[in-house]
Amino acid sequence: MTYISLYLIFFKIGLFTIGGGLAALPLLQSEALERGWFTLDRFFHMVAVSESTPGPIGVNMATYVGLEQAGIGGSLAATLGLVSPSLIIIVLVARYFLHFNEKPLVQSILKGLRPAVTGLIATAAFNVITVAVIPWRVFQESGNWADLIPPVNILIFVIIGFGFLKWKFHPIVYIAAAAVAGMVLL
Repeated sequence: MTYISLYLIFFKIGLFTIGGGLAALPLLQSEALERGWFTLDRFFHMVAVSESTPGPIGVNMATYVGLEQAGIGGSLAATLGLVSPSLIIIVLVARYFLHFNEKPLVQSILKGLRPAVTGLIATAAFNVITVAVIPWRVFQESGNWADLIPPVNILIFVIIGFGFLKWKFHPIVYIAAAAVAGMVLL
């Protein structure tokens, strides 16, 4: 894979990712599976690693995919491709936004983007849940109902989710607890 094609693929993802890195996940997943870069399970392992490392998830994923596909140059090309649209838009907005901020068309565009971003983030969350908590695809392959809801996955999900809502510890505490639970129980 050439650096230019990696740059263009991730430029497209960056251009249509509005709302942050989680909104990029459906686009990243689609590209990765369509191009045969990774299996779905490997993709979600990459999501877990990208969520666990410092920095924005979209940038971490772009860097990781680029590295896997074309080495260090590929990671640079993919990362630059992902962030280029944001940089271009930020420069344009900073230059011209004061003139257009109150225009009804601009306000309508921004209001229309909100549900789209919410839908993309909800899709990403649903996809992660169907792999990490309720492995629907494993059930589809095996047809065994016991594979559908592994009690340990549900237990870890519920305990960590409850703990996060009940006690306001730093998220790293919950990430570390989930990692330990996964090592011990899975």
